[in-house]
Amino acid sequence: MADTDEEAVAADDDALYVLTAVLLTPAKFPSVLGDDYPEACAALGMAPLADGYGLVIGQDGDGARWTVVIDDVSLVAVAIASWDCGMEYDLSPSERTVVAALPGWPLAVAVAAPNVPPPHDPHPDLVDRPPLSPPDTTIWGPAQRRLGADEIALQWAMWREQIDDSTFSAQDAQGPQEAQDGAGDASKTDVAASDTTPEDATLATPTTPATLAAASEADETPPDDNASDSTSAGGTGEGPQTGHSGIRRVLTEVRAYVDTPPPLGRVRSSFAPGDARTLRADGPGWSLVARTDDIAFVLLDDEPGEVLPVGRGPELPGLLEALDKLAVRPS
Repeated sequence: MADTDEEAVAADDDALYVLTAVLLTPAKFPSVLGDDYPEACAALGMAPLADGYGLVIGQDGDGARWTVVIDDVSLVAVAIASWDCGMEYDLSPSERTVVAALPGWPLAVAVAAPNVPPPHDPHPDLVDRPPLSPPDTTIWGPAQRRLGADEIALQWAMWREQIDDSTFSAQDAQGPQEAQDGAGDASKTDVAASDTTPEDATLATPTTPATLAAASEADETPPDDNASDSTSAGGTGEGPQTGHSGIRRVLTEVRAYVDTPPPLGRVRSSFAPGDARTLRADGPGWSLVARTDDIAFVLLDDEPGEVLPVGRGPELPGLLEALDKLAVRPS
């Protein structure tokens, strides 16, 4: 975190005391802003430049919240890396790099600058647009769904250890009706907003981990219209396959990304232990998080607070490999 006693940047002729900073690039952008990079830029009124932006978040001398958009992406990237390592870094962009000074904060920030009034939005007479604000964590919607996916990617090991791989294997060995009869509502688990969140995001944490069970990867066979939506699809490839309708829809739309690349940033690839990659894909009403050497998790706008695990099955490995090839990666 920035040393707010010393750091300040110029914004509209007032000093800005820097609290934190985030990247807004095709490979890494605040999920609260959109499903892809152009959508995230549009939320801030910015053009989707190829190199992206840095968002410097802080307070002015009166305590008002401001988000300063700069085009010096490298400076912000170095600052974030330094802070992540516990090192001090003087994030002081020059005025010539400032693209815009936006009122408010798009993310929840838990700290404040010392010796200034408490954080508040600028006076309406001083701004020409509504102040930015973080999403309401008491409701469920696209922003909360994306933040939940962020948390799963960040805390992969915690979520993954709740999955018993033998459950996937057992369901793959069952016939469609057997899987339907045995799955019930155990193919999902609740998540809720955590009260202990970092300053730049609202997190999702499991509230009923014991109920988290497997929902295997569905194949291309048309679904049985009479099947229950909460069933798990078997990976046998024999006859009609049932499965959670939301998972089927997501997998169908993700496969379409392979044939027709989506908007920049809809599919992103980041570091994971070993030779694996962490994949993140988003679309209208859904988010998917996966490891290229493991399973996937799906979150849906239509199912508030639910996390749906997707087993590897016969097709998921190839799909994840194809997604990784088209995904945007940090430079």
